[in-house]
Amino acid sequence: MLHYNFKLRAMLLASVVAFGLVSCSDDDEPTPPAQQDLRTKIDYAKVTPTTPYKALFIDAKGDTTADTKSGTDRYRMFQALNYYLGSAVRDSATLDATVMKNLFANSGNPFKDIKSGAVLVNGNDLNASGVQLRSITASSKSAAEAETNRAALETYFTQIAEASKSVKAKAEKGKAGKLGNYLVDSKGIEIAQIIQKGLIGALQLDYIGNIQLDKNLEADNKTLVSGKKYTALEHNWDEAFGLLTPNPIFLEGATDAAKGAKATESFLGSYLWEYNKASYAKIHTAFLKGRVAIVNNDKTELKTQATFIRTEMEKAIASAALGYLGKWKSGTDDATRAHAMGEGLGFIYSLRFASVNGADAAFSDAILLGLIGSPNGFWDLTNDKINAASDAITKKFKL
Repeated sequence: MLHYNFKLRAMLLASVVAFGLVSCSDDDEPTPPAQQDLRTKIDYAKVTPTTPYKALFIDAKGDTTADTKSGTDRYRMFQALNYYLGSAVRDSATLDATVMKNLFANSGNPFKDIKSGAVLVNGNDLNASGVQLRSITASSKSAAEAETNRAALETYFTQIAEASKSVKAKAEKGKAGKLGNYLVDSKGIEIAQIIQKGLIGALQLDYIGNIQLDKNLEADNKTLVSGKKYTALEHNWDEAFGLLTPNPIFLEGATDAAKGAKATESFLGSYLWEYNKASYAKIHTAFLKGRVAIVNNDKTELKTQATFIRTEMEKAIASAALGYLGKWKSGTDDATRAHAMGEGLGFIYSLRFASVNGADAAFSDAILLGLIGSPNGFWDLTNDKINAASDAITKKFKL
C-alpha cells in the first residue's frame, strides 16, 4: 500500500508539473497593453511662420506643456554678461574679472536689473533661477576639453579687465587702449568680441545644436517629468528655443532688408538673420515642426528638423567669420579693421563647435594661430593671412 501511494503521488506531481509547463507557455501569456500616446497628435499643417512657439502645445486640461524659461534665463544671463563687458567703453569703467566669472557661473547673486533696449534683465529672477552659463558651455566635449574652453573664456575675462585699465588711453602697437570706439589689448585684439562671439559658439551653438538637438533627442518622451507638465524630450527642445530667442516668434517680421522692431534677437539669432539670408525665415517653423514631431512621436521628422536647424546655425557662424575677415580687408582705418578682426576671431573660435561640418578645436586653432600667432597679433595681419583663413573656412563649410 505504501509503495502504491508513493507511485500515485509521483504521478500526480508529474501531472501538476506538466500542466504548469503548458500553462506557462508563451502562447498563453497575456499581451501587454500598447503604449498609449501621451498627447493628441497635432497636424503639421497648423504650423505657420507666425504661430507663437507655445500656441500649439496644450494638454487635455488646457495647460501649456511648453516651458522655455530655463533657456531664456540663460539667454538673459548672456545679455547681462555682455552688457557688463560693454561698460568699459560705455562708461569708461575698469572691469573686474571676478564679477565676470560670477556672472558666468551665477555665483554670489551677481545679476542686477537692466533695462536698456532689448536687454531686459530681472536680477533677482536670474540669481534664483538655479541655472548658469558655465556648466553648459562647451558641454558636448569631454569633461577635460569642456573645462579647457571654460577656463579659456575666464582667461579672456582677466585680459579684458587688464585692458580696461587703459580705456582712456589711445591704443597702439604693444599698448592697450581705445582704437576709435573700441577697447583693444596690447596686441590690438578687441577681447569683448572674442568673449561674445566665442560664447555664441561655446554656449548657444554647442548647447542648442550638439546637446539638445542631437545628444538629447533620445530623452524620455513617454512620461511627464515629476511635478511638471512636459516630458524630458519636450523640455530639451523648449530649452533650446529659449536659449536662441526670448521671443514667442523668432525673428518676427524680419525681411532680408531689415530685422524689424519685433525681432529683438541678439547673438546667434541676430547673426542667423545677417549671415544666412537663405534660411533664417525657416528657423521658426523648423522649431515648431520639431516640437510637433515630439508630440506626435515622429522621430524621422524630429531628426529632419533638428539637422536643418543645426546645419543652418553652423552656416551662419562660418559665413559670419568670412564676412568679418572681408571687413578687415575693406576697412579704411585701424579702428574699423580691429573691430572686424575681433568679431572674426570670435566666430573662428566658435567654429570648433560646428560638428555637423566636422570642424573641431584643431581646425579652429590652426586658423587663429595663422592670423594672430605672431608677437603683435592684429598689427601683423596681412592680406595673405586673411586669404589663407578665408580659404580654409570656405573649403571646410563648402561656402
